[in-house]
Amino acid sequence: LDATYFEQLAEGQHPDFLWIGCSDSRVSPNLITGTGPGEMFVHRNIANLVVQTDMNLLSVLQYAVEVLQVGHVIVCGHHGCGGVKTAMQGHSHGLVDHWLRTVKDTEQYFWRQLEPLDQAARLRRLVELNVVEQVYNLGKTSIVQRAWRERQRPFIHGWVFDVGTGCIDPLTKMIHGDEDVQALCKFARGEAAA
Repeated sequence: LDATYFEQLAEGQHPDFLWIGCSDSRVSPNLITGTGPGEMFVHRNIANLVVQTDMNLLSVLQYAVEVLQVGHVIVCGHHGCGGVKTAMQGHSHGLVDHWLRTVKDTEQYFWRQLEPLDQAARLRRLVELNVVEQVYNLGKTSIVQRAWRERQRPFIHGWVFDVGTGCIDPLTKMIHGDEDVQALCKFARGEAAA
């Protein structure tokens, strides 16, 4: 360990990335990306959701975008997500059901696409659809919209991490404006059945 390691940490942070990921203990942002302390600002919650009324997430986002001026925001889901799996189950789990309602809504919207798949493939696909939905939600926040108008940043990325292989698959192109976000909109694409 470098003798000046903690002194350098104490000087402050200058991350270029905000990571919005799942709380799953197997999904460590720094290990997955090979970044060190101070290189990535991190927000984690069950199923990596971007909920427009989540003041914790919005506070993290505003600080990252407006104060730290990160250049990139990564929404990263992961295969085998327990939150997404819980949302797919038909019985009550208590309080977490309220949090996972948006995942359930995504499952219902894309049901014709998901129904023919076996359970494992359905879970994998819903994890992916959930990431795309969260990228869309992120791009529609007033925080990101304002930042795009004022400085054309941050770029948004939608990724899925495969816990079994260690691979990251990009699910969206690099999003850097409202036109890109609109292209993700399921309603604009009419993508219920596809």
